[in-house]
Amino acid sequence: MALKKFGPNDLIVNTIRARPKFEFFVYDATVYYNNTPAISASHGAAGNNVLGVPAGYTSLYEYNIDRPRIDTDRIIDARKSRGGTSGTGRSWQAAFNVDPHRYVLDTGQIYPFIIKDSSHQTFKTMPDDEFSSYNYGDIISGSTTSSYRIDYTDPENPQFVGGGVGKAKRYQYPMSASITREFMTGASGVNATGAGQRQTCVGINTIRADGTYRETFKCTPYHRHFWSLKNRLDYYGTLSEHYKVSSSHGNKETKKINLISIPSIFFGSGIQPGSLSLKWYFTGSLAGELQDTKKNGELIEVSGSNVGAVAGVVMYDEGFVLLTGSWALNQQTVKMEPGQSADKPKWIYFGAGANDGINQSNTAAAFNKIAFNLSYRGTTETQTVTMFSHARKGEANFSNNPTYLQYGQRQVQKSSSLVYEENPNRLITNVVSSSYTAHSASFKRQVYISRVGIYDDNKNLIGVATLSNPILKEEDQDYSFKIRLDI
Repeated sequence: MALKKFGPNDLIVNTIRARPKFEFFVYDATVYYNNTPAISASHGAAGNNVLGVPAGYTSLYEYNIDRPRIDTDRIIDARKSRGGTSGTGRSWQAAFNVDPHRYVLDTGQIYPFIIKDSSHQTFKTMPDDEFSSYNYGDIISGSTTSSYRIDYTDPENPQFVGGGVGKAKRYQYPMSASITREFMTGASGVNATGAGQRQTCVGINTIRADGTYRETFKCTPYHRHFWSLKNRLDYYGTLSEHYKVSSSHGNKETKKINLISIPSIFFGSGIQPGSLSLKWYFTGSLAGELQDTKKNGELIEVSGSNVGAVAGVVMYDEGFVLLTGSWALNQQTVKMEPGQSADKPKWIYFGAGANDGINQSNTAAAFNKIAFNLSYRGTTETQTVTMFSHARKGEANFSNNPTYLQYGQRQVQKSSSLVYEENPNRLITNVVSSSYTAHSASFKRQVYISRVGIYDDNKNLIGVATLSNPILKEEDQDYSFKIRLDI
């Protein structure tokens, strides 16, 4: 069948923008994502969760779902097995010629591994000095419990060389993410009263061009995440003075700051302005709520003891919430920070227990009286191509289905070493429905269209659109098929 080219009006490129809702609920040092409970695993997945990630986390690739790790002697090539005792230095029985690409442990789980070669391909987070410690041909892997490499100095006796749990955590599956909380306050040292605290300054002596000495000081930030956001906060100062590090509303470097970090996998290209809501619950009752009612990033208290006050700001494109509100929401007291005495509920304590290491064991038994809810709408943008495929009158009237031709006809008219000619008089099967029993209706050329193939400029098939039910097309009919492809 002849190919047809899309016309100038047959291809439409659009961007579909959606606003999915996300919600996190924090209670008793556990995060719940979109009200999804932790589903117990049947085969020993990590964390007793079927997805292999803790509650409140999302699994990026959803690898190793309910799949246990098995410590056996098997490798991917079933013809060879590991010998010797367990631990570093285990040898392999030489059953056939050594092929480094085959020495991959079969733990029953999916895990990343690469082979060091001249291309110097490596894991993105692997330090250069660690990569250089491997020999060419070594397998560098990560798993859910440990990492390892295989030394091929002696090809007939490759050695199993242990790695370390710390390495494996950087290169393992599943890859997961969740919201995290960081409470920033000064303890001691320079600017010790707030998030701008710097560690003890170290003097560095340098020699000037004239031979004299010059002493400079290197002061390392104590809260690196705050210092990395300072320029961006001042950039958003055009939206509101509350963003600025130093303004008429105070200096954030000297304030206690509660930083809530939301990974981009939970909001896409940005959080929808005005959609963010933070709710603080105490013994099940709503103690206070923050919303961006002005849609300019200011988190204004809409319910609580200080309605109308700004308790912090939100960075919509970056996914950060900075809370500085330090007024009491009610007169109850509970210990919410290790090393500190009990305090009244305040916005600087919002989200306590959200992957910040805070729980009842290092605070107080009353910690389970508080709960937090964070909800917002994200922004996802999907590029789509809409294609219109036309089957005009007198077109698309032939089928490659063998049943299109009457059964039992001679297919070849002439065949020899020089000529191959098909029978030009073959008849098409008449499938026109008749109103009468045992009576064949008059023949009409018609086909059933079941799929549409999409080809590139080089006539390579790049996609197939399949109809749920074949469409009957007669010779005097026009059909247009609307096909949409998400990129």
